[in-house]
Amino acid sequence: MQANSTGVAAPTLIPDLREWAVLLDVDGTIVDLAPTPADIHVPASLIETLRHLNEKTKGATALVSGRTLRDLDQIFAPLRLAVVGGHGAELRLAAGAQVLREHVGGVDPALKRALATIAHDSSGILFEDKGYSLALHYRLVPERGRFLRAAVAAICAQVPAQELEVLDGACVIEIKHKGYSKGSAVRELMTHPPFAGRHPIFIGDDTTDRSAFAVMPQFGGLAISVRTRAPGVDFHFETPHEVRAWLDRMVTADEGAAA
Repeated sequence: MQANSTGVAAPTLIPDLREWAVLLDVDGTIVDLAPTPADIHVPASLIETLRHLNEKTKGATALVSGRTLRDLDQIFAPLRLAVVGGHGAELRLAAGAQVLREHVGGVDPALKRALATIAHDSSGILFEDKGYSLALHYRLVPERGRFLRAAVAAICAQVPAQELEVLDGACVIEIKHKGYSKGSAVRELMTHPPFAGRHPIFIGDDTTDRSAFAVMPQFGGLAISVRTRAPGVDFHFETPHEVRAWLDRMVTADEGAAA
């Protein structure tokens, strides 16, 4: 499959899923963004498509998300897949498998309280404690993005710079410890069966996914962005609906080839 270096076109279908691993961000990538994290809707058809993809790739289909592993299992129930959760804090190779990678260090309680105060004092900004990271969502008040960035920066400036990473996503700002990322977790994931020896396809939608985009060339993989055209990606989709449709076509095409 030839990559389009302009990053403006959708990819063609994958000829043989047995040679590839499919790695998918969730919010804004395969699921439409919602006003709050709890409001997302996962279509039943998507769960069925992911189930078929997991079968066709022999288990080399994974969710790669800022959400926790537990949250992802609940959202996609009854389906359970391999998961990179918490922006790389968690790594599970398959349903029921042991969590191989788990950074248990949470955010300092004083920092957590200070960041939570921003949401408490600002209508429309939502505070989310993910355990491994903290998130401040402003999708309900997008005009407050500049204010929120400045407030978070002022609070985090009181913490040694080498300890924290601030991720500016789609109407969300996340704060986590440095030392792990989606990219580092994907790199580790690709060393384990059934992912080892395959070419990964990673699809993501915002700046929090760029570390995973960056490791795709190491494995002869493909980086695909959604909504915004991220630097260095191979292809681009405009909407999660387009991503879902493409994944469904891949399953159908693979079934046809097998027949």
